[in-house]
Amino acid sequence: QVQPVESGGGLVQAGGSLRVSCELSGGTLNSYVVAWFRQPPGKEREFVASGDWDSETTHYADFVKGRFTVARGTPTSVYLQMNNLTPEDTAVYYCAARRGSAIYTATSLYTYWGQGTQVTVST
Repeated sequence: QVQPVESGGGLVQAGGSLRVSCELSGGTLNSYVVAWFRQPPGKEREFVASGDWDSETTHYADFVKGRFTVARGTPTSVYLQMNNLTPEDTAVYYCAARRGSAIYTATSLYTYWGQGTQVTVST
């Protein structure tokens, strides 16, 4: 059974940085694509970033371009480096996985989800 497990997150001041990581238990990045989503308070879950490591391409939501970087850490893990954080980035960050290599931004297309990790950015 494939299970994404997030780690990292926490509380940071505006302008600071955090890294969240996702370990894909029961699978490897050769067979699964991993994406990051987030759910701000009172809002719907939204796509943040993902990568196709075979083609070395990445895809980001417009609101994080230039500030966040998604990268492969190990054959079974992906991390999201978040810089220049703002209070609007406060959310629960989720790691999701689906079999294959195509990157999709719709939550419905991901089969496996982690429990989420809280990121809070204070003013």
